[in-house]
Amino acid sequence: MAKSKIQKKEIVDKVVEKFKTMKSAAFTSISGFTMAQADEIRKAGKEKGVEVFITKKSLLAIAAKEAGLEGVDPKSFNGSILTAISFDDEVSAAKLLKEYSKKNESFVFAAGVLEGKGLSAEEVTQLASLPSKQELLSKMVGSLNAPVSGFVRVLAGNIRGLVTVLDAVAKQKSV
Repeated sequence: MAKSKIQKKEIVDKVVEKFKTMKSAAFTSISGFTMAQADEIRKAGKEKGVEVFITKKSLLAIAAKEAGLEGVDPKSFNGSILTAISFDDEVSAAKLLKEYSKKNESFVFAAGVLEGKGLSAEEVTQLASLPSKQELLSKMVGSLNAPVSGFVRVLAGNIRGLVTVLDAVAKQKSV
């Protein structure tokens, strides 16, 4: 059923608001996409803080223009477009779509957006291969903790050696 101008305006307004508050977005061309797959990817996206939706390319183009996204022209994308928007992390949207592109060969990156600037399909693929913010933070904590852990082991080794020597002296004196 065709949507009225008011309904289309509401859709555009919602998408503009999402574009203005997002950290990144990834667009993928899909074909042969079933509702079961759509529900599955939406559920996985919700768990990762990524919103997934499908909108007409013309409405997506209007929303991108109104939101001030540079270098993004949804009308130039091929086929139906699935949009994934990340509000928490810069790489979550691209990672989610990359995961599903392994399961479904019809998923092909069309473009992306990072910090309001358009990305090519190749750049989105590279973005998807970066570690997430959580992974980077855990690696940093591990790196910061390593010298302290090493220092504690060295001190424990010295104390262990002293205890061993004192134990040997005590055994020798008791004999």
